[in-house]
Amino acid sequence: MEVQVSKGFLVLAQNTDTVDYIKQAYALALSIKSSQTAVSMISLVTNNKVPKKYKSVFDQIIPIPGNDDAAGKEWKVENRWKLYHASPYDETIILDTDMLLLDDVSSWWDYCEHFNIRFCSTVKNYKLETIADTVHRKAFVSNNLSNPYFALHYFKKCDESLGFYKALEFVCNNWEWAYSKFAPVDYQNWLSMDLASAIAIEMSGMQDDMFDTNSPLHFVHMKTPLQAWPISPVSWQDTVPYVLTSKGNLIVGNIKQPALFHYVEKNFLTDSILDRLKELADGRY
Repeated sequence: MEVQVSKGFLVLAQNTDTVDYIKQAYALALSIKSSQTAVSMISLVTNNKVPKKYKSVFDQIIPIPGNDDAAGKEWKVENRWKLYHASPYDETIILDTDMLLLDDVSSWWDYCEHFNIRFCSTVKNYKLETIADTVHRKAFVSNNLSNPYFALHYFKKCDESLGFYKALEFVCNNWEWAYSKFAPVDYQNWLSMDLASAIAIEMSGMQDDMFDTNSPLHFVHMKTPLQAWPISPVSWQDTVPYVLTSKGNLIVGNIKQPALFHYVEKNFLTDSILDRLKELADGRY
């Protein structure tokens, strides 16, 4: 008898005084419901109150395990090492809240099922050019670290994945020491999950297990310095036109954005964008 394997997306959201991350997670969930065929389950990890109108789109709403390590923190990243423990699935894809899934990514699951854990290490700009982030990732290059993007990664529930997450827990809880030890050049004086993940990978000796040049795991990253503009503007939305069509296509600068779109700027998620995402999800289900 074939064993049923549960698969799903997982996102952690904690609101701040200025950003409604629960709303972003809701938008992401709507985009998943409207675009995915093989796997459309998504669970939300949060201690925030979730509005009733948002709840039905999530498979599960899961409290953050243990104490809230991000209490009083500005960026709310301190609990993200707990996602392995919080996931209700046998196979999980982690996403950031400020993302939209625009195309069916069933092939990602087909690829990932052959591995225990896989990280995205490649991003593109809206022109779909593969880019090397020399602005935000100096510490990675200067200290010869790998290039993981925590915003998109996959894991199975297994000893190897648990081992990585235990290393990540240690780095997150001792990040100043870990940065001084493994990333002293171009020292970064704040905790980020990408650098913490790179150091956890280095500590675990798991570099060969995390990445693959043939991996389909990638996304469009809309940080303005990555768009190859002569002068980096404050907002990409002020620089290039965009529209989310009635068919669910996101067109930025006359280019259809594929797969996973990391919009970054919180004011991108307007009521009109949210309404369109709900229309698309309601039409599908």
